Amino acid sequence: MPDHFRMFADYNRWANARLYEACATLSDAEFRADKGAFFRSAAGTLNHLLVADRIWLRRFTGQGSAPTSLDAPLYETFADLRAARAIEDQRIIDWVDTLSGADLAATISYSPVSMPGKVELPLGPLLSHVFNHQTHHRGQVHTILTALGQPSLTLDLVYFLLGDGKRWQ
Repeated sequence: MPDHFRMFADYNRWANARLYEACATLSDAEFRADKGAFFRSAAGTLNHLLVADRIWLRRFTGQGSAPTSLDAPLYETFADLRAARAIEDQRIIDWVDTLSGADLAATISYSPVSMPGKVELPLGPLLSHVFNHQTHHRGQVHTILTALGQPSLTLDLVYFLLGDGKRWQ
């Protein structure tokens, strides 16, 4: 199982880089335009993904900053957000590379930002949630890009595996 998560961490970085490359072609107004997504815009959605990853990594590792709101603004500019995303993706990869099967089976306890109470679940399913959450919101940004007239992106895992992710085959 650890290699499965290592593959997803590598895929996550690849997909995020492709998405940010596509967003780099947008004007600032387009990047911030409310297109009806849950976090309104490409900017809001990409910010949320970074916020959520920081929250989760803080829960998992005890290190790093953890915003207290799911839409806490982190950076003013696209360039700063993009740079922070690349750093966070590498942080995820570096941490996932340390995990063993026993680590993935260990129970994690945390208090959700969005609801009161305590949650206890094994790390493996929680880490699956983190990668699934990324995919979900990348899909929303993909829709925003399409609504703005941008070309469709290929973000499927299989295309990663056939290209940059060949080592995971």
